[in-house]
Amino acid sequence: MGLSILNDEENAVRDAIRALVKKAIEPKSQEYDILEIYPRDHMRLLGQQGYLGMIVDPEYGGAGTTYLAQTLVVESIAEADPATAVIYEVHNSLHIEAIWRFGTEEQKRRWLPALCRGEAIGAFALTEAEAGSNAAALSTRAVKVAGGYELTGRKMFITSGGEAERYIVFATIDATRGADGITAFLVEKGSPGLSFGPPEDKLGIRASRTSEVILDRVFVPEDQRLGDEGAGYEMALYLLDGGRIGIAAQGVGIMAKALERSLEYARQRQQFGKPIGMFEGVQWRLANMATDLHAARLMTYEAARHREEGPAQRPLFAMAKLFASEHAVRHAEDAVQIFGGYGYMREYGVERLLRDAKITEIYEGTSEIMRWVIASRLLKNYDLDNI
Repeated sequence: MGLSILNDEENAVRDAIRALVKKAIEPKSQEYDILEIYPRDHMRLLGQQGYLGMIVDPEYGGAGTTYLAQTLVVESIAEADPATAVIYEVHNSLHIEAIWRFGTEEQKRRWLPALCRGEAIGAFALTEAEAGSNAAALSTRAVKVAGGYELTGRKMFITSGGEAERYIVFATIDATRGADGITAFLVEKGSPGLSFGPPEDKLGIRASRTSEVILDRVFVPEDQRLGDEGAGYEMALYLLDGGRIGIAAQGVGIMAKALERSLEYARQRQQFGKPIGMFEGVQWRLANMATDLHAARLMTYEAARHREEGPAQRPLFAMAKLFASEHAVRHAEDAVQIFGGYGYMREYGVERLLRDAKITEIYEGTSEIMRWVIASRLLKNYDLDNI
């Protein structure tokens, strides 16, 4: 039975991806987390099954479907493996979408088909040591040379860094121009001068490699500049809007798994001669979890439906990410508490929900930045009828 808030086509997508995830991704998820195995096979499978580049026109290898359909895929993957979900989300919402929306015809035909088939994985290199939330402050330089540009700088916390074959790198052509100097470039792995730091040793999403990307006079041909010179900052903000919907969906997936596992345990675990689900304290947690999950889904799906409206709905995207990510952490904590001592043990899997959930409050815009985005627009001219 599908969700009543989705139409038949959307429910069909949801049913199909959930079946694929349960069969091919979930069984390997725990092992990949423990051993920190990058799930390239998952991405290849998702490409073969038509789940990469879902919003891209079939002419370039995509499925030509809606942003909501892609959001449903992120949610379903996150229920089984949040690490694969974030790799998928960055690959689609930040890398593929950048080329699809801002690339030239030649760039689309050259880059998108392999990305949509899962033969190449894409990364998004924006963050630096002194330019995290303040993306306009980045210091990576792009110097104009004969035939193109030379890029020099260091990018931090890059999802799929060292694993991806393609990188969208943001650099400034003139630091004195601030945001107006930032420009985006398409950089290929193997380019002379491009190297990577070792994988970061992370609390959660451990199967997703996160590494520094180091550029030492990396030559990028003119035809691999993405968009106009100086257009990179607004491009990054636009793409991060979509990324925040994806992270909201990741949070929803974690919430759904936390509730599912908690319900199973509450029905079977016996204390004082009856299932712990019969006790009011557990019931209230479960009721709150179900209510929050429904609310987070509604917010995330609404944000996805409004994606094409772009920056006009930026507060809506921020609200979805803020609510879903913070409640994902809370629900993971609830699941651990319901499991009691068992919840603290790796064997039962719910401690991983908590480790994986925390990052959703941080990447692609912290909760503090989300509140700033929402409040700053409210204080200006955001239409309250949209809330």
